[in-house]
Amino acid sequence: MSTFPIYRPRRLRANENLRRLVRETELSVNDLIYPMFVVHGNDTATEISAMPGCYQYTVDRLVPAAKELATLGIPGTILFGVPASKDPLGTEAYAEDGIIQQAVRAIKDTVPDLLVITDVCLCEYTDHGHCGVIEANEVQNDPTLELLVKESLTHARAGADVIAPSDMMDGRIGAIRDALDENGYQNIPIMAYAAKYASAFYGPFREAAESAPQFGDRRSYQMDPANAEEALREVALDIQEGADILMVKPALPYLDVIHRVKTEFQVPVAAYNVSGEYAMIKAAAQNGWIDEKRVALEALTSIKRAGADMILTYFAKSVVEWI
Repeated sequence: MSTFPIYRPRRLRANENLRRLVRETELSVNDLIYPMFVVHGNDTATEISAMPGCYQYTVDRLVPAAKELATLGIPGTILFGVPASKDPLGTEAYAEDGIIQQAVRAIKDTVPDLLVITDVCLCEYTDHGHCGVIEANEVQNDPTLELLVKESLTHARAGADVIAPSDMMDGRIGAIRDALDENGYQNIPIMAYAAKYASAFYGPFREAAESAPQFGDRRSYQMDPANAEEALREVALDIQEGADILMVKPALPYLDVIHRVKTEFQVPVAAYNVSGEYAMIKAAAQNGWIDEKRVALEALTSIKRAGADMILTYFAKSVVEWI
């Protein structure tokens, strides 16, 4: 009699069709959201040096890029804007003719079925690069809420499908939810950056969005990478305040947080596969050290396996081609 157990796991790994049949996690185009950057000007798409294959688009070039996403079957995009000028209060963020507001209108006029998510924050628009109002070199929470509400309402009026506050100010989800409801936008969901960490993985994004802080850092309002219990408290608060989707950002260093949020709250969970995660894979692949396709798909599958229902990733268009 054999000394092996009756169950031999390798039996179901013997060929690709068996592996397909027992595969527990399947990455799909339906999981993907593609981030895009929009700038003022005309007929320009400037590649971001730290993020090969990603661009800063002028609005007229953004629209064909949005059409491509729809053609590929990608459900949506999240937009980040680079203003014409910056000031201490980030006034273009909540201007009716701001760059994001123009971009939303242009996409919805041309590709109405593409889901347009708008990042709500001030860091791209302030001359100091922080996510709120500065007094005595400190970010002031409650005065910032007023500006975030104004920004959210201009996005809603422009036609945004989902509002995504990324600032990490206390109470901003409740303030934005109340304002949207009071102004007739009860049906616009909020995707809250609920657990956004003060991460070193954001470097390439700050080139793309031109949003690096001019002094200090963002650790007084973004989360300490060492903390997981705090993330659950943040998520619980955002749910209480009216968030519809909860985001964990970054994704790969925080798979445990994604899993715990999904397990404990059973709400739609988004994970942001951020610029640094993308840039590392791209750089290693360009040096011939790794297989870009296999590594990217493995990384994204791990994010979904951890519990993410949707993944914001710069690999989205490539994933459609690969799978």
